[in-house]
Amino acid sequence: MNERNTPPVPTATKGQLFRDVALYSGARLLLVVVIAAVIVGVGLLVGVEIPVLVAAVFAVLISLPLSLVLFKSLRIRVNESIAGVDEGRRQARADLQAKLRGEDGR
Repeated sequence: MNERNTPPVPTATKGQLFRDVALYSGARLLLVVVIAAVIVGVGLLVGVEIPVLVAAVFAVLISLPLSLVLFKSLRIRVNESIAGVDEGRRQARADLQAKLRGEDGR
């Protein structure tokens, strides 16, 4: 089949991509905050005052691999949205190049 006979690939909009990235980033940030709060809380229970900055650094280090497991579906959704936006850009570029070459596109 040539390009004209292939079915159109569903593409994501930039708005969907922004929403997915914001949701994934927010979930990861919330995970960091929760882990930091747990570290500070455990420190207070034990009787050791842990600085918030130290707790935040350890929370970031702990949340990096943990978020890969916990938020796998969100990460996949972001990747699919990126692929959809890229495909839309490719199609728009191919259409523009076809028009510049003088092809009708029908």
